Amino acid sequence: MGILTVFFLLFAATDTVLDNPYVHVTKNAAPCAKAGTPGCGDRVIVALGAVAFHGKQMKRGDLEVFEAGKSYDAPTGHDYLEVTLKPDHPPVKSPPVMIAPEKNTVVYDGPHLFIFEEKLDPGETRARHSHRQRVVVVLNDTRLQQWPDGAPEVFKQQVPDDVHFNEPVVHIAKTVGEKPLRNIVIELKP
Repeated sequence: MGILTVFFLLFAATDTVLDNPYVHVTKNAAPCAKAGTPGCGDRVIVALGAVAFHGKQMKRGDLEVFEAGKSYDAPTGHDYLEVTLKPDHPPVKSPPVMIAPEKNTVVYDGPHLFIFEEKLDPGETRARHSHRQRVVVVLNDTRLQQWPDGAPEVFKQQVPDDVHFNEPVVHIAKTVGEKPLRNIVIELKP
């Protein structure tokens, strides 16, 4: 049985919410908890509610990062995500210029992943900044207005627990909804 067949069988029975050549994301399942599982590189557990994990309580938005050689037991309790970086992913794409976003809290900075909590109060604007390819876990219901370089402005509704993969961008963003923007952003490193 080839590695792709094993990878497919491993993930076929799980609650997959996102799968592409870079990452695999499951909800309430941890198919990559055991170190050495084929197709599993670095992993991030993101709590979507109150979960017990590794002897501690996690709340919505808390996370733990595990490099490829580390094992763990699946969380118990409320909903959670397992975000898995695929070890043989294509090269990571970066924007034409790297400009760090303001007003974010860095949560993890490792060899393959850069993770931050993205926050922006209603009516606030984040100055021009950029992102590499990334997984975005939406924590709050709100609405954004964005001005990407070289493209028309866009409005994006933020839906709690939505998980999406975004391509590189340079843009300005403003929270135009009634609630603050709050996301966990898992940015891939080249």
